[in-house]
Amino acid sequence: MTMLTYTLFTDPAPLEASAAGRQSTGTVYLLVANSGNAAFSKITVTVPEGDGAGDLTPKSSAIKAKGECTDIKSGRTRSVAVRAQGSAFQVTEPGGGSISFGPGDYMVLTLANVTVALKPGLAVLGVTEVASRTAGAKRPNPSHTAVALVKAAPKEIPAPSNFRPEKSAVAAGKDIVLLWDGPDDLDYKILLPNGTEETVPAAPTGKQATGKDNKHKWSPGSDATKWATTYTLIARSRGARQQEYFLTTSVHLRNPTFNSVTTSWVGGPNSSDGRISFHTGGLQVHRDGSAELGNVLADNAFVNSVNTGYVQGKNAEDGRIGFHTGGLKVHRDQSEGLGDVTANGAHFGSVSTGWVGGSDSNAGGFTFPYGGVTVWSKLGSSEQGTVFADTADVSGVTTYKVVGKNADGGWITFPPGGMNVHQASARWGVVGALRFGVRSND
Repeated sequence: MTMLTYTLFTDPAPLEASAAGRQSTGTVYLLVANSGNAAFSKITVTVPEGDGAGDLTPKSSAIKAKGECTDIKSGRTRSVAVRAQGSAFQVTEPGGGSISFGPGDYMVLTLANVTVALKPGLAVLGVTEVASRTAGAKRPNPSHTAVALVKAAPKEIPAPSNFRPEKSAVAAGKDIVLLWDGPDDLDYKILLPNGTEETVPAAPTGKQATGKDNKHKWSPGSDATKWATTYTLIARSRGARQQEYFLTTSVHLRNPTFNSVTTSWVGGPNSSDGRISFHTGGLQVHRDGSAELGNVLADNAFVNSVNTGYVQGKNAEDGRIGFHTGGLKVHRDQSEGLGDVTANGAHFGSVSTGWVGGSDSNAGGFTFPYGGVTVWSKLGSSEQGTVFADTADVSGVTTYKVVGKNADGGWITFPPGGMNVHQASARWGVVGALRFGVRSND
């Protein structure tokens, strides 16, 4: 029977056995208490090593051990020496002597970083104490006891969940951040839109960071995409019996950029909105989802050519230009009535017209009868008008009389066989010349 009392605790409680590809670790606390008189002891704790049901760990050398002894009267705690001996740990005073336990004193041996064996079961640790009630006893009595702990079967790994973007819609150039909940002992990858997979680092470095409550995040960077994109989270368990989980989420861009779009048509969000359809060699603008052609509204349009029946102003009463075989016609409105062309200048190879008039309704005009031109004082009247010119070069002039520019100027008439010179009145006028020669047959 041992002089001291031994009690075992674990964190977590109970310890969870490791699984293939998934390592479980924990901490074992051995409480050594003195419930009697003073005792002096050296204690050795042996850990069962292996992966069997009765083993604690397959690798005892990885355990980090320490011991602390507490004096119950003073409340002071001091460190004691712990020395590994294979799969056993011997606890002594720092100098190698026996540990002094007063009545009620206790010691805690901590075995940290324990990798738990694969098979669940009851693991029993062996304890050997070499103790006496007298300090410096030459032949203290060795005693043995056993303390046990439970290794529970490994829990099923929970599936990842709540895969989502931090912001469902982001502006171009801003970081896309994906979040999800899931255990740390799964391997995570992100399936990108181009079909490739990118591994999410397990450690909280680089693009991925693990926070509290098994929350994960990952970002492809600000230049990852220029249009709405669907990402797929792939989670795989470790070990021979591998499980896979797939979750998807979409991120929308407020101002997407497309390298190219292949579609039969593009329409507005409402059923009554116009749409553009794409046919061989071009496109058509429709009023809505029907085949009825609609309107194109733009500030400017630059095209190499336009084929159309007519061009008209924006209002129904505006003029329009119609295109017929060999030319065009200007209409007053949507009717067939001919309209006016107003321009600062016009350059034609030829003009065929019944008349040409001034811009004022009272202005004179020309008409073009067969073989010549008639000048009228006012279009629509029967009064012939006047031609004003600085010079006139003609092959011949046929006229009744020639008058000076002023009202009192003389005038010449052309009776048969000659001409008469008149003053402003009906009297004969005067012919003035530097030289004058007359030749007559009479």
